[in-house]
Amino acid sequence: QLHLVESGGGLVQPGGSLRLSCAASGGALDYYALGWFRQAPGKEREGVSCIGSAGDFSDHVASVKGRFTISRDNTKNTVYLQMNSLKPEDTAVYYCAAEWGPYVGSVCLGGNGMAYWGQGTPVTVSS
Repeated sequence: QLHLVESGGGLVQPGGSLRLSCAASGGALDYYALGWFRQAPGKEREGVSCIGSAGDFSDHVASVKGRFTISRDNTKNTVYLQMNSLKPEDTAVYYCAAEWGPYVGSVCLGGNGMAYWGQGTPVTVSS
């Protein structure tokens, strides 16, 4: 059973950058699609970015395209989310998750197929 642990969250000023990491233990990530999700206070969970098992396909929600980049290093059993040009509306708790099976971007971003979730790392964008 996979155990996912996020790190890298914190307080950043608007326009700043953060890099989130999600390290897995208890199994190899090689055959999992991976995603980053976020939930702001009082709002529903939102799919942010997803990446296929080989790292050759990725998708992002429209609001972060051009600002966020998802990547993975299967040798380190880790997935990353590079967040640039951060805005106050990016403030949320960010979660990583893993989904077994073939990659379909829209399905991945929906989050319903995710079998494993991390505990989340908070990101606050504020001056």
